[in-house]
Amino acid sequence: MTQPTAYDLAHAAAEAAPDDAQLRMALFGFLADAELFLLLESEPVGDAITPQLFETEAGNYVLAFDLEERLSAFSGVPAPYAALPGRVIAQYLAGEEVGLGLNLGVADSAMLLPPEALEWLTETLSSAPEAASGTPVAFTTLSFGPAALSALLTALEMKFVHLAGTAAQALLAGVEYEDGSRGHMLAFLGAVQGAEPALAKAVAEALAFSGLEAGALDVAFVTGEEALFAQLAEVAQVFDLPEPEKETHQVIEPGSAPGMDPDKPPILR
Repeated sequence: MTQPTAYDLAHAAAEAAPDDAQLRMALFGFLADAELFLLLESEPVGDAITPQLFETEAGNYVLAFDLEERLSAFSGVPAPYAALPGRVIAQYLAGEEVGLGLNLGVADSAMLLPPEALEWLTETLSSAPEAASGTPVAFTTLSFGPAALSALLTALEMKFVHLAGTAAQALLAGVEYEDGSRGHMLAFLGAVQGAEPALAKAVAEALAFSGLEAGALDVAFVTGEEALFAQLAEVAQVFDLPEPEKETHQVIEPGSAPGMDPDKPPILR
């Protein structure tokens, strides 16, 4: 028996508590970043891919699976596919009146996402964090409630998996600013130059899928030499971001595979 995948577990948790909005949001957050295997009608031609379309009474759907083995089990024969992040599939199906079926017929985690769900997911992912300035004068322990903190930590940890090599650590703490306002801050230590926008965007998405308001967490970038860094490090909850994998030396040039170049996404036909 195949061991449950991360998607299986997220789906089961959401199904077990259908009234828990945070679990449902966490499931969508997971799908946004997960690599899914999209069943194609034919092999990709350059950057163009043609998903296999299934007409049902509920509308038109394309199918994706969280494991290549599950796609093979569904098709029964070798079938062309494209491995793409869920967010890319949602983005290029949004507005096409086409839904997405996940793991249909091969796992208990089967799910149908209608077109409106994909449009909502794309809209949620399109929001960008706003730049702001402030001078911290003190750091404190976290003041989130247990449920909110648990949802936030889960969402952040899911994001950190995909941020390998972009920063050394993330420090989460309460913060007080010079103007007297208070809040919470996630400070990235040792961020790679140029990675700041992606890190800030990832935190904004984590907030969205944790159910917290967009302004509930400020993002900062520190070097460890700041005057208040010792105080921050003393009270913060610290996360070590994963290091980049060193096992492979393969270099994938932008555009060499559908979906790999964020500036040149696949063309869905």
